Amino acid sequence: MAGHREDFILMTIGALTLDPNTKTPIVVLKDPDNKLNLPIWIGLLEAASMATELEGIKPQRPMTHDLLRNVLGELGGTVEAVEVTELRDNTYFAHIQVKTREGRTVQIDSRPSDAISLALRTKSPIYVAKKVLEVSSELQQSAEADSKEQNLAGVSRDKWAEILEKMSPEDFKYKM
Repeated sequence: MAGHREDFILMTIGALTLDPNTKTPIVVLKDPDNKLNLPIWIGLLEAASMATELEGIKPQRPMTHDLLRNVLGELGGTVEAVEVTELRDNTYFAHIQVKTREGRTVQIDSRPSDAISLALRTKSPIYVAKKVLEVSSELQQSAEADSKEQNLAGVSRDKWAEILEKMSPEDFKYKM
């Protein structure tokens, strides 16, 4: 459970941007020292959900992640943290750590985009497993070495590295 935090790094949303080639939204997590970043390709709905929260836009009716927060709150649950736990077959995995009314901690399997959207709404910390950051940076490095590798979210590995290298602060619409 939560006793393994030394294997994780606390990260925040550094940017919400678009992959220039595929126009797929990317959420970029960064560490407090700005040395590490983790780009996660997400869906348009999830990006919109993050953007409304980042911009402080209050929708008239509760959207999915607002609903999730409200349901948890009504049931006496609190989101303690979200964790991006794994990168497997180009898919990121996450957990939402919820403390129940009775004080039990439960781990709920989640897509990272949903976990991050919920963390934004509950002001909860976002942790990323060190092994995920290692695998991710290996992908970025092997991309430079091996340009024929088709990978990551339909973007070839070399493209991915290229995109990240070319990204400048102006590319990030939502800076944190």
